[in-house]
Amino acid sequence: MKISLGMVLALCLAGLQFVAVTFVVFSSFLTSEKVLLAHARDLLRDVGTNTIEHSKGFLKPARGAAELATRLAENEVIASDNFEQLEKLLFQQLQISPQFAGVFYGDETGNFVYVMRSDGPGPFRSKIVMWEDGQRTTDLIWRDDRYAIVEERADPTDTYDPRERLWYQTASEKLTSIWTDPYIFFTSQKPGITAASPVFDPFGGIRGVVGVDIGIDAISEFLSRLNVGDSGKALILNRNGDVIAHPNQELIRTQNTDGTFRFVNIAEIGDPVARAAFGHLDSTAEVSVEREVSSRFGLGDSTFVSTLMPVISEELPWTIAVYAPEADFTGEIKANRSQNVWIAASIALISGIFGLVLANYIHKPVRAFAVRSSLVSQGEVSASEPLPKTYRELERANETLVQAIAERKKSEAEFGRTFDLASRGMAQIQAKTGKLMRVNTKFADMLGYTNDEVLQLTAHDISHPDDPVAAFFFEDGGNTGSEYLHEKRLLRKDRSVIWVSENVIVIRDDAGNPLHAVVTVDDITERKASERKIQQLSWDLSHSARVNVMGQMATSLAHELNQPLLAITQNMDSALFNLQQSTCDIEELKTILQETDRQAHRAGDIIKALRGFVKKDGVEKAEFDFQELLEQTLQLVRSEAKEHGIHISTDAVDLDPVYGSRVQIAQVLVNLLRNAIEAIADSDVEERLVKLKAMNTDNGLMVDVLDTGPGFDPTSDLFEQFETTKEDGMGLGLSICRTIVESHGGKLWYQEDENGNSRFCFTLPALIPKSVPEIQNELSA
Repeated sequence: MKISLGMVLALCLAGLQFVAVTFVVFSSFLTSEKVLLAHARDLLRDVGTNTIEHSKGFLKPARGAAELATRLAENEVIASDNFEQLEKLLFQQLQISPQFAGVFYGDETGNFVYVMRSDGPGPFRSKIVMWEDGQRTTDLIWRDDRYAIVEERADPTDTYDPRERLWYQTASEKLTSIWTDPYIFFTSQKPGITAASPVFDPFGGIRGVVGVDIGIDAISEFLSRLNVGDSGKALILNRNGDVIAHPNQELIRTQNTDGTFRFVNIAEIGDPVARAAFGHLDSTAEVSVEREVSSRFGLGDSTFVSTLMPVISEELPWTIAVYAPEADFTGEIKANRSQNVWIAASIALISGIFGLVLANYIHKPVRAFAVRSSLVSQGEVSASEPLPKTYRELERANETLVQAIAERKKSEAEFGRTFDLASRGMAQIQAKTGKLMRVNTKFADMLGYTNDEVLQLTAHDISHPDDPVAAFFFEDGGNTGSEYLHEKRLLRKDRSVIWVSENVIVIRDDAGNPLHAVVTVDDITERKASERKIQQLSWDLSHSARVNVMGQMATSLAHELNQPLLAITQNMDSALFNLQQSTCDIEELKTILQETDRQAHRAGDIIKALRGFVKKDGVEKAEFDFQELLEQTLQLVRSEAKEHGIHISTDAVDLDPVYGSRVQIAQVLVNLLRNAIEAIADSDVEERLVKLKAMNTDNGLMVDVLDTGPGFDPTSDLFEQFETTKEDGMGLGLSICRTIVESHGGKLWYQEDENGNSRFCFTLPALIPKSVPEIQNELSA
């Protein structure tokens, strides 16, 4: 749909107003947004700093735990086997250190004493694993603040072994006090870290390991109380990418296949925002941030800001990560921006209405000019009529336009007269669809239609179904040609067939797309009939010539052989008579036999000469292009094939040259092709096809002629002289063909393909370069 000039002016005026107001609104928004985002990053930095300071508070009890573990390792009670005293000692240490979650000791035999805080039935719980005589026992004891037993029971299902725990293995290996990375405690299933020290026997060997558990779940509780915007969160990552603290403690742990628990990695945490913001850290060997890193990212329809703080310290290799939705800081200004956009749209609408009124006033003379130009073009108004009041530029344009319209109408009138009065059939055909848009009377009469009837048809409707429609009419329009000249058949209204010579001129636009075609046709039906009669006469003469030649050969054979045979007969009678006499003259008998021998040789020479004529001995041989010969041969038989509705397909590319008699090889090709055509023409098979295939082989050239005719009687000898399957055949064609092929050093044979179709094949040996003397010697041989 095209827009008028007035509408364009109105839209331009309103659009300028809208763009100006929107520019002011967005520039203000971007400035405010930049300030608020900077404020958001400062807020996230403050949250991270606060979390770092709070986390450092856990460093002091961790150091105290390491010192306690060392002091306990030096205690004589730990070094003894009195586990009752050991339990009491650990109970006292846990009471005086409220920040500890538990104190424990494990030895090399698997014995284990663990005192921890409990939620009931007593405030403290002891777990004692003892091995005696190869038997393991596990006792659970709950005590009150005065060390009195509240409840006691055995746990036969417990399989805990301190020697398999990381804290035990690390302390035993390093032989010094250690504290572990955060992990999930086996007993309480809460997050924490462990400080442990080895206990040595008098000989310096490892006796066991004593340790202290410090819970860090209070950090997650602290994070849950932080206000990071409206819905932001802070979390803590260990150097291996594990999430050790999160406002939702349920998200930071997951169960292993053996029933134990571990921290989730940042790449698998159930917080999708945290995973999107910091999940890339899992791809590194160690999470270590040397300086503060701020970023902005999108998730779904929301945008978030995030900050990564540097590692707290060497002793606490933890990284604080904070994120918050950007909308928490810029939501109000975005809402204000939407309001301002609506205000700008309202101003633009008012400006557009005013501009439309103004544009209508400006456009009125232009519209009057356009209406007048249209009327002039249609011939409803004379070009000499005065112009309506308009602009000076339009007056000059009018003069040029009127002149162009007059020239165009003159050209159209001349073309119309030429089109209608032409002595040849003419039609204008629409692109792609092939619909007849305009025809002259000659074209309609040629097909037996009236002008109105033929305009209801397409090029496909009037074309013979076996003849292709010009590529211009194909729906894909892929052919880029502009002119076609070919002969084809058209269907008249009574469904009779006429032959026409069709000249198609394609009219295209500037982009090369077809618009329509002008088609000129001449009726050549009579010429085609004359050509067929001449061709039939040529075939009859050719056949008559072949019969005449064979008759002459038979007459010559009888005449030439009659004299020597008669002489032989008379000589033999004389010899017999001489032998019957009582006095046989040996010399006379010898003379008779010698004369008989001479006459016999004479007859043999006659037959040899006749055979040499049939074999065409002495025909000049030379190197020639077989592919060129093949194409010329097809020209000789293609019209005969088309007359019978037979299609000849060829498959011959890059063929090697051949040495031999070009005429004789052509005779073989023509004979085989005509035999194939005649076999199909005399039958009623549905598929009417002859396939000619030629290809290079290791030994020379192989030619294959296949037809879809009815085939041959398997009992007949096709290559026997005077053996034929045709009513008027002489049975010499295939025999002569085999003789020619074999004289060239090749082979001719017949076989059926997998579908039962007849297939004649012959080979020609590879070209052997020969000198002129060699060729002359061969010709004279």
